[in-house]
Amino acid sequence: MATRQVPIEEGLFTWPADEPQLIGGRCPDCGVMTFPRQADCPKCFGSDVAEALFERQGTLWTFTTQEFVPKSPPYARQATAETFVPYAVGYVEFPGQARVEGRIDADDLSALHIGMEMEVAVVPFLTDDDGNDVVTYVFRPASSGAVS
Repeated sequence: MATRQVPIEEGLFTWPADEPQLIGGRCPDCGVMTFPRQADCPKCFGSDVAEALFERQGTLWTFTTQEFVPKSPPYARQATAETFVPYAVGYVEFPGQARVEGRIDADDLSALHIGMEMEVAVVPFLTDDDGNDVVTYVFRPASSGAVS
């Protein structure tokens, strides 16, 4: 039986898609954009927020690296000190849209720098109880090649 890929949450990103995009909301009254989409505008409190797609590329606004296994709880322990691989988390700014937080998928964390071009990608996150590969969005340096 083939493994199925399912999104971690419906409505966060286009899926399936060769060039995935984040799905947010834009207020038609004041133009503010949010991710994820919200029912009401956080700026003007309008209630007509419409679905809007983010651009595929933005710039790394800020980031940090996680260099040790996070404590559990509140984090689910998926790695031991022997199997843990450091990773980065940051905000990507999509000009004219919003800044979005997410995990950064990069081979060399030391090469990350504020202002670098990033793109949205979708990667496997975990396997659920039904054997499906659950996928989530990440940000990747734009020069890293094809999006998976």
